[in-house]
Amino acid sequence: MTPAFETLRTPPPPPAGVVATTAAARERLRGHVPEVEWGVHRDYIAEILRLKRERNAVVLAHNYQTPEIFHGVADFVGDSLALAQQAAATEAAVIVQCGVHFMAETSKVLAPDKTVLIPDPAAGCSLAAAITGADVRLLRERHPGVPVVTYVNTSAEVKAESDVCCTSANAVEVVESLGVPRVIFLPDEFLGRHVASRTAVELVLWHGHCEVHARFTGDQIRGLRRQHPGVYVLAHPECPPEVLAEADFVGSTAGMIRAVGESGRARVAMITECSMSDNVAAAHPEVEFVRPCNLCPHMKRISLPKIQRSLELLRHEVEVAPAVAARARRAVERMLEVGRGGARS
Repeated sequence: MTPAFETLRTPPPPPAGVVATTAAARERLRGHVPEVEWGVHRDYIAEILRLKRERNAVVLAHNYQTPEIFHGVADFVGDSLALAQQAAATEAAVIVQCGVHFMAETSKVLAPDKTVLIPDPAAGCSLAAAITGADVRLLRERHPGVPVVTYVNTSAEVKAESDVCCTSANAVEVVESLGVPRVIFLPDEFLGRHVASRTAVELVLWHGHCEVHARFTGDQIRGLRRQHPGVYVLAHPECPPEVLAEADFVGSTAGMIRAVGESGRARVAMITECSMSDNVAAAHPEVEFVRPCNLCPHMKRISLPKIQRSLELLRHEVEVAPAVAARARRAVERMLEVGRGGARS
């Protein structure tokens, strides 16, 4: 006779080796990943750590990755600029890019002799999709002699058509380093408007937008302040101007992270992608994080199972045509030189 119900059995404890291997990650994630979820993540983390050693691989994770990736398996974390620098500097044979496709392309451009993998090749970007190399060539025809500054959130093809790249952290510095009165600035319109408000250089803008940041509104920020009096609002410059006008601090992802620690405020709201607040909160348990966030559907394509599979099979290798890579590399390296104080011509 079949019983009406069965007693749920407690799953067996994990092997001691798995517990030891993942102990550091468990501590970093304690309080940020529920215990029931840790039981799912743990085995993937242990296997990824093993595969990294076997493959001589490093994992680069953007600030928008989920905590189990960001704190569990990443060797280097940061914004686009930081990850580009790590890709150029690493001695590992394999780079696993836990971000979106243009970031993996940038890693390959800067480290052409490395194997660069992306766990899900469908992880794209609305900004990267907003402009093509042909668009840049047309802009050059319309504005002869005007240099092109391109945000790193673009394809290698677009970078190759540019004079120099920039990130949200160094955009003003890069624009002014050219020493010219007028610049074509691509492709984020809202970042471009923010840069234009901080420099005397005239910017020719493109109408690309980040689908995460463009959804925030000024009304949303005002409502946040009513619900959470005294909240310190930090916004990414890819947000619309009305949002930036309501913010207490405007800056790149790295700048926002620094500002949380330097502000000394007990309650903050980071107007950016959801997972960033989760990751920063792990380093600031004393701060209350109000989370009016939007998810990036592309970043969320990256998961622990996909990272494991990518390392197992060396799957989804990113390639960039050598001729395109050489030209794109010059634009990215010029950006890095500006950060090191190099002169622009």
